[in-house]
Amino acid sequence: MNQDTHSLLVAQFEAWAGEPLESMTTLPPSGSYREYYRMKSAHRSALGVYNTDAKENRAFIDFTRRFREQGLPVPDVYAADEDNCIYLIEDLGSVTLFDHLQRNNGFNDEVIDFYKKVIRALIGFQLQGADCIDYHTCYPRQAFDRQSMLWDLHYFKYYFLKLARIPFDEQLLEDDYNTFINYLLEADGHYFMYRDFQSRNIMVKDGEPWFIDYQGGRRGALQYDIASLLYDAKAAMPETLRDELFDFYMDELSRHIPVNRTTFKAHYQAFVLIRIMQAMGAYGFRGFYEKKAHFLQSIPHALKNLAHLLRVVQLPVPLPTLLNTLSLVAESETLNGIARESSLLNVAICSFSYKRGIPVDISGNGGGFVFDCRALHNPGKYDQYKPLTGKDAEVITFLEQEDEVAEFLSHAKALVSQSVNRYTQRGFKNLMVNFGCTGGQHRSVYCAEQLAKHLQGNPDVKVTLRHLEQEMKAPVK
Repeated sequence: MNQDTHSLLVAQFEAWAGEPLESMTTLPPSGSYREYYRMKSAHRSALGVYNTDAKENRAFIDFTRRFREQGLPVPDVYAADEDNCIYLIEDLGSVTLFDHLQRNNGFNDEVIDFYKKVIRALIGFQLQGADCIDYHTCYPRQAFDRQSMLWDLHYFKYYFLKLARIPFDEQLLEDDYNTFINYLLEADGHYFMYRDFQSRNIMVKDGEPWFIDYQGGRRGALQYDIASLLYDAKAAMPETLRDELFDFYMDELSRHIPVNRTTFKAHYQAFVLIRIMQAMGAYGFRGFYEKKAHFLQSIPHALKNLAHLLRVVQLPVPLPTLLNTLSLVAESETLNGIARESSLLNVAICSFSYKRGIPVDISGNGGGFVFDCRALHNPGKYDQYKPLTGKDAEVITFLEQEDEVAEFLSHAKALVSQSVNRYTQRGFKNLMVNFGCTGGQHRSVYCAEQLAKHLQGNPDVKVTLRHLEQEMKAPVK
């Protein structure tokens, strides 16, 4: 967002709030290109949104107005300047259903009851939305039709299969795509399809669910959204609970419309399949193509869901190439390896000499820690230690007798551990920690070694340890 747009957003907030803006905090980026800002004055708070996609903005604003008229729990739109691609919405807080799940350490009774509230609300969107939405506002399509399905399947093919180097016969796969789409289109598609109904788009406020990110909604089949919720990759829902909540959805839906459960469930499995493929296309595009490693963290969960589905799916149409290709995905050692590696935080620990300067962070983050060890008692001043390094027993004993060294390291470990915990929670991939001293031989080497030992027991961390000054002194082989 440029300075002019920033000024317009501030002016929009102040005109709505009737008092000066006191703080404006950029929220972490999500899977979209929209920018969100938490804006506060003395007595009021709102989220400022900047999105250059004008048609998407129009869909969100129009859907929100119509949903609120139906009493559905969505944020209010306080003000909008569509010409400048900015608007203000109600601040629903920062706790998503995914956060709520993590805070409760999984699917306890409270979380399951909350999911049931979510499912009841979903049916409201699907049925009430079907009658209140102006489908001409939908973007990019008015319905989840053949074209929409082809886009999703090609998204999966080009951004996941090809980038992950999964072999397949392109023409035979396209033939199966067409067969698959014909079957999906047999399901009744005259309902509102939320499109991205998953745990990060559901907010928890005062113990109740509220809903965001429905601007991609369109006319479609009921099965797609319940599939999105129950097969949400990172939520990692147990299979028995997934079955229980699907039955709950069917019972609740049957209170409103007649449902043929056998036919509905058969189509449901097919919609689970295309939803998983669409999500994996997104992981491939954001992860493999845009190099945003935290999207790759969802791959192991998606592979697990896919493997389960392939064991139980029973479709009345032949899809040999598609199902074989999906089996290769689920069983791929390369993908499982990438997924495992991508879930780790890479902590690069270096010792260095200040005579040569502070090491450069080659990960591109440009951040991390630099700890100056020159204030510590220097073993290098004594002849018996001069030929040794911070890895030798004599130097280690010398430094461990110094209270100041233990205190220095305790502070360093605490600071780094705090960042490691936050980085792993937020999906960051790299952290650099440098220890410097005069010669890069004794104190810095010892401290780097001790921090590496401290972190190596953490299963979410991959530690790389380098002693830069010692590498330069090592004989060339």
